[in-house]
Amino acid sequence: MNERMHYSLWTYPWDLLDIGIEEAMAEIAATGLTGVSLTTSYHAGRFLQPRSPKRKVYFPEDGTLYFPFREANYRSLRIRPAAASLIRETPDFWDRAFEAAEKHGLDISGWTVCLHNTKLGMEYPDTTVKNAYGDAYYYNLCPSNEDVRLYMTTMLADLARYPFRALELESLNFMGFPHEFHHEKDGVGLTVKDEFLLSLCFCDSCKKRASRDGLDIAGAQRIVRGWLDELCERELPISDDERFMREGIGYFEDYPDVADYLRWRATVVTSLAGDLKAVVPERTRLYFLSLLTPDSSWLFGVDFEAIAKVNDGIVVCCYDTGAEPVGTQMALSRRHAHGTELFTGLRVFYPEVRGKQELIDKVTAARRAGTNGYVFYNSYPPQTHGLDTGGHRYGQKR
Repeated sequence: MNERMHYSLWTYPWDLLDIGIEEAMAEIAATGLTGVSLTTSYHAGRFLQPRSPKRKVYFPEDGTLYFPFREANYRSLRIRPAAASLIRETPDFWDRAFEAAEKHGLDISGWTVCLHNTKLGMEYPDTTVKNAYGDAYYYNLCPSNEDVRLYMTTMLADLARYPFRALELESLNFMGFPHEFHHEKDGVGLTVKDEFLLSLCFCDSCKKRASRDGLDIAGAQRIVRGWLDELCERELPISDDERFMREGIGYFEDYPDVADYLRWRATVVTSLAGDLKAVVPERTRLYFLSLLTPDSSWLFGVDFEAIAKVNDGIVVCCYDTGAEPVGTQMALSRRHAHGTELFTGLRVFYPEVRGKQELIDKVTAARRAGTNGYVFYNSYPPQTHGLDTGGHRYGQKR
C-alpha cells in the first residue's frame, strides 16, 4: 500500500504544449498536486480550451497513440496503431515532460484509453462489440477478441518501458449502448434495462471464447433478442429499473442462460486485466478506471472485487454527484476493494463544482471513506488554490 497520499491531474499533451511544458508543470506543482496523469492514447472529442493561449477549441484525432510507439512490435499484429500528429511533430515531448516533472517533484502516470477506439473499430469491424442482432458498436473493441487482446498487451508492454508511476486503464470493459457517439437517436424511450440489453455482446469472439470456457451463449442471445423485439414494438416505455438495479444479475435468475452468460461476461474483462498485468513490470502500477461502483459495475461486465485482486488499484470516478454520495460511493468501493489502492476521480467542472468549498467537501468525504488519493479531471483553475484536503494542502503555494 502506498502511504503517501496521491493527488494527480488528468490532462493532455496538447494542453502542456499550448501552455508550455515547463510552465504547466511548475504551476501544477505549485498547487500541491503530486502527479500528472497524461494521455497516452485517446479518442475523438471537442474541447473548450480556456487556458490555451493558442486556441479556444480543439478536436483531437480519433483513436491515436500519444507516445512514440515501437512500430516493429506491431508488425506481426493484425491491428496496427496510428500515431497522433502532435507526437509526430513533437517527438521529444515525453523526454521534456518527464524532465520537467522530475524537476518539480511530480510523478507522471499514463492515462490510457483501452477499448474505446472508433478509428480501429471502423477499420476492423469484426473486432467490435456486437449486440444480439449482430449490429457493431464501432466505438467499443470487444475484450473477447484475440486480435484486440494481443493489441492491448503489446501496447501496454510498449508503454511500460517509460518511467510511469502507473498506467491508468480507461474503458477496459464492455462500454455499453448508452455511451455517447454522435447525434444519438432512439425515439422509443429506452429504460436503463433496455439500454443494458442493447449493450450485451454476442459477437463471434464472445461465442468462441464462451464455448472454450464450456458455455453456449446462443440461448442467451435468443432470449435477449426476443426482449429487444418486444421493446421495439411497444407503445410506451415499461420501466422496471428500480428492481433491475437493486437485484443486479439476480434479476435474470429465472432465465439461467442469460444469468450464466452475464456471470461469464465478467470473466472476460478480468482475464484481460490479468493479461495486461503480466506484461507490465512491478515498478509500474496498473490502475483500473471504474465509472461505476461495485453495486453497478456489472452493467459494464466488471466484477469489481475480481478486478481489485488483479490490479494494483482502482480509480472510482465520482462524477455528477454531491459530497455525501461521493463518500457513500467510496465507502462502498472500499468494502469491495480488498485492501488494494483506491482513488477518487473528481471533475473540477462547473456546475459540477461551483466553488472551492464544494470541492473541499467532496475531497473530505472521500478521505473519510478511506481513499488513497485523488485524480482531478482537466482543471487547475485559480479557484482551487488553498484547498484543504485534510493533512495535505492542495493548492498551497510553495
